[in-house]
Amino acid sequence: MKKQIFTVAMALAFLSLASACNSSKTGSATDTASKMAADTSSKMSGMAADTSKMHTQEGVMVGGALMVPTKNIVENAVESKDHTTLVAAVKAAGLAETLSGKGPFTVFAPTNEAFDKLPAGTVASLLKPEMKKDLAGILTYHVIAGNYKAADLKDGLELATVQGQKVKFTKKDGQWYINDAKITITDAVSSNGVTHVIDAVLMPKK
Repeated sequence: MKKQIFTVAMALAFLSLASACNSSKTGSATDTASKMAADTSSKMSGMAADTSKMHTQEGVMVGGALMVPTKNIVENAVESKDHTTLVAAVKAAGLAETLSGKGPFTVFAPTNEAFDKLPAGTVASLLKPEMKKDLAGILTYHVIAGNYKAADLKDGLELATVQGQKVKFTKKDGQWYINDAKITITDAVSSNGVTHVIDAVLMPKK
């Protein structure tokens, strides 16, 4: 009788232990699956965030600012610390509204250093109200109607500017020039055209 009781007790203990082990294994598998799902979700979220960041970073850096396709030419230009003189000139000439229009326009944008190369007093003189017409003529000589990216340029190509006179493109040692000005940054795309940065001010013939 005692032997039978002992045998039954041992059997019950074994069943209890087996049940506990199975429960532990099931719990462990569940925990592992949950952790894998959480890790996958985290990675997917990270990928989505990286993709979003990549899209917001589309554009060309000019003067310490990102020129983005969602802004027009003037809106992008005012962000560049290298083009404060050009922006002031565009406003003084009454061209800000025009260059903010539908377009498309291709603009060759001289830097502040480019304007500094002009004879002393030239910029100050051009910004005077009575020089508005002359200033507008110079600035529109930097604008071409249409959308011309670097890939569209050809050595020896001549294009008419909004001012009326033509500019000529040449390629020397792999570097593009418009007249005698070097194109230092290309293809800053805006919502109404494209801007190329140049290192000299283009002066139309009188």
